[in-house]
Amino acid sequence: MKALITGGAGFVGSHLTDHLIAQGHEVTVLDDLSTGQLSNLSDALDGPNGARVSMVEGSITDAALVDEMVAQVDTVFHLAAAVGVFTIQTKTLDSMRVNLHGTETVLDAAHRHGARFLLTSTSEVYGKNTAIGLHEDADRIIGSPLKSRWSYAEAKALDEAFTHQYVVHLGLAAVMVRMFNTVGPRQSGRYGMVLPRLVKQALAGEPLTVYGTGNQSRCFGHVGDVVPALATLIETDAAIGQVFNIGNPEQVSINELAERIIAKTGSASPIVHLPYLEAYGPGYEDMERRVPDCSRLHDLIGFTPTHSLDDSIEAVIDDQFDQVGLSADQSIAG
Repeated sequence: MKALITGGAGFVGSHLTDHLIAQGHEVTVLDDLSTGQLSNLSDALDGPNGARVSMVEGSITDAALVDEMVAQVDTVFHLAAAVGVFTIQTKTLDSMRVNLHGTETVLDAAHRHGARFLLTSTSEVYGKNTAIGLHEDADRIIGSPLKSRWSYAEAKALDEAFTHQYVVHLGLAAVMVRMFNTVGPRQSGRYGMVLPRLVKQALAGEPLTVYGTGNQSRCFGHVGDVVPALATLIETDAAIGQVFNIGNPEQVSINELAERIIAKTGSASPIVHLPYLEAYGPGYEDMERRVPDCSRLHDLIGFTPTHSLDDSIEAVIDDQFDQVGLSADQSIAG
């Protein structure tokens, strides 16, 4: 496989890069480094398989650059997108342009050059549907498009619609996945991701800020489970034209998540609650829960999460200890 990964310097993209080159594939990364980091690719670029990976800094909205790069590969993993609640809240217009126009640009190039295509979408498309075990055909319950959170959900849903139409009308070999809160090493809390943000606060001895009541629940899938499934799906003919949930159905409230992090880090930090308005500003809505049904993915490729929530928490803790040069068995005070 000669693969292009848009957004390949990001959290998930860099792990996918590592996975593909370890399998013997060649990878080119396209990333504008707006949220991705070159350091995420250091293992890939500097490791024994470094000759099989290259990095190009640029935007998916640059049609000429995208066309040039897609022409050199047979497979495109499209991960590049504006991500994170803080990014969507503060840069709504730019986020919509990247998520809509950028995806269409990459889709068009993939069709023109006959490349296989995988779109990473999001559980956000389900909106405020709180059913336990959301399946891929579940109804979408979306709030006002004038609220920035739902503008992101609408943009990603349109990405799926574009991709589906390229399959149906133009014969593009494309697969879509909806990721449910993927977590693990290299993930940053700067853009609103709750697990690394709370871990960082606990390790620093700062109050863990839980937004809203903290009774809202989430499910967290480990990147080590997600990435191999992406690589398998794009090579699975029966997956073409379909959309798949990918995540871990284990639920946890944000209050309990914070308590587990405190226990595992040995932190003396308190938990404090902030109203959504104070945390995000106006235009934010939350939902009670979002739990995936991954049976479609299991039935096709045998997907079963192997990492528990505790595994994911510990992986993020170890990663953040490594970033400051400490080992996980050292005390925070030490």
